[in-house]
Amino acid sequence: MCGIVGAYSHQLSAPPVDPSALRVMRERMTSRGPDGAGEWYSEDQRVGLLHRRLSIIDLSERGAQPMFSADGRLVIVFNGEIYNYRELRGELESTGCVFHSDSDTEVLLHLYARDGEKMLSHLRGMFAFSLWDALSGKLFLARDTFGIKPLYYAEQHGTVYFASQVTALLTADIDTRPDPAGMAGFLLWGSVPEPWTLFKGIKALPAGHFLTVEPGRVSAPQPFKTVSGILRDACAKPATCNRQSAVREVTDTIRDSVRAHHIADVPVGVFLSAGLDSSMIALTTASQADQRHDLRTVTLGFREYAGRDGDEVPSAEQVAALCHSEQATHWVEQRDFEDDRDALLRAMDQPSIDGVNTWFVSRAARAAGLKVALSGLGGDEIFASYPSFADVPKMVNTFRFAKHPAWFGRAVRQISAPIAERFSSPKYAGLAEYGGTLAGAYLLRRALYMPWELPAIMGKAAAAEGLEALQTMSCLNATVADIPVTRLAVSALEMEWYMRNQLLRDADWAGMAHSLEIRVPFVDVALLERVAPIFARYPDISKTEVARATVPTLPESLLNRPKTGFTVPVRQWMMGAATVPSSARGLRGWAQFCGQHYSAANRVGR
Repeated sequence: MCGIVGAYSHQLSAPPVDPSALRVMRERMTSRGPDGAGEWYSEDQRVGLLHRRLSIIDLSERGAQPMFSADGRLVIVFNGEIYNYRELRGELESTGCVFHSDSDTEVLLHLYARDGEKMLSHLRGMFAFSLWDALSGKLFLARDTFGIKPLYYAEQHGTVYFASQVTALLTADIDTRPDPAGMAGFLLWGSVPEPWTLFKGIKALPAGHFLTVEPGRVSAPQPFKTVSGILRDACAKPATCNRQSAVREVTDTIRDSVRAHHIADVPVGVFLSAGLDSSMIALTTASQADQRHDLRTVTLGFREYAGRDGDEVPSAEQVAALCHSEQATHWVEQRDFEDDRDALLRAMDQPSIDGVNTWFVSRAARAAGLKVALSGLGGDEIFASYPSFADVPKMVNTFRFAKHPAWFGRAVRQISAPIAERFSSPKYAGLAEYGGTLAGAYLLRRALYMPWELPAIMGKAAAAEGLEALQTMSCLNATVADIPVTRLAVSALEMEWYMRNQLLRDADWAGMAHSLEIRVPFVDVALLERVAPIFARYPDISKTEVARATVPTLPESLLNRPKTGFTVPVRQWMMGAATVPSSARGLRGWAQFCGQHYSAANRVGR
């Protein structure tokens, strides 16, 4: 895990890159890589690649970046981990490739030299990297299928800049005026949906895409593999095995992913709650003899819940005892939130209404001496255990009768909105307009504010511009297009919207603020490609059924434990914190407060 920065002055009229400016960008990301820093510039000063290092694989100087191919043609800076790099290395060595390090980064260099852009289809892992090809004069940027690792870019005056964080790019000479699309997206979802940011000149490279910069030309991002595409293929070719074999295949796939995500030259810990996702990861790790000796688990406890039904600590510690792990329980209370609030908001790379729990558990893991921790993030999305998997289809079935012109739904909403806003949630006014489709029902289920509320917050002109650019309903409909299995359609929505733009992004900034790499075994391309056809054939396979088969030692009391809201105490802190303005209490107020704080801290519109 690292931080990458770079620039390419691809237009002849553009000035050479400025090393001092690029170093300032890199040093904004010191916490992403406290173990070292490196930089490289082309002879003509048209290209610069810089790196901050968090040493995880090949801790020696041979693993330092930027890294070069033996012939000097290729230079790379890379953020992430390639979990199948050993298999890829063996394959490359069999064709005559000679390696000079034990790192996964060098595998990328050899793979690109052999396959070019097609290399991406071979990678299992989380990644964002930039590779310079001196032979073709091309800069190649790529990001993993799920979007686990971030990558942002901007172009100004013939120079393309890129970085692992938005805040790093803010120091460059780019357009940092507020982007209405980014703000509208944040108010809709509580996070900024990619490819937007809060700044006109900065965009996220979409997940599962690559981008090339050549002399005088910047390509549009091109997809190589998407979550929706994998799920569409699964629906087209569902599994043919019987149910018993299907469950066995799912459990084998989980065990394989957990093993793959332990590849490291430093100890790997596990975030352990009372949930089935983290319990499966911890107990699977404990069952794998080569990982068992150094298993460490970290649990976050909330003082507000201690000794009550919502207290996850006793159940988590019960699982830790079954794992024979070195367990660290870290207690958090409202005062910790108030003490850390400003530092937490400064660490956000983009505004978010969540991530507070990840901040504290990451801090606890780093205090326990860990550089890497596995998280159960993604389990709810792939095993269909969010309430949305029941609520969204139910809403669609209820309001599918609404076969009326679009203007009718809007009219119903406009008439009923004032009443719904006064006596209930304003979302009720939109049921006739949105409730009859998966995309609309999902927006109703997940949105923080609804589109018609934004003009009162942003102003009519800005809201109209932002919503027009976002095209939210068109994008949501595209996510579920040609995915006829409802379970997989909702999975696509949760993975490509909530998980990607909220959960994974929060895991990145909160973990990296503490120099901690967070790995997510349930967010894995190999796993999704193997289990999606099974869930297309057997959509009723539940998480409990999977957990019982994966870890038979898990007690029934934990298997049947009701799902709890891990972030509920955080909401209470927002509601009651003396240091938070009264206007910022509650999720909606907190969203506006986060956005304002972030904007002020990062000097929007210089």
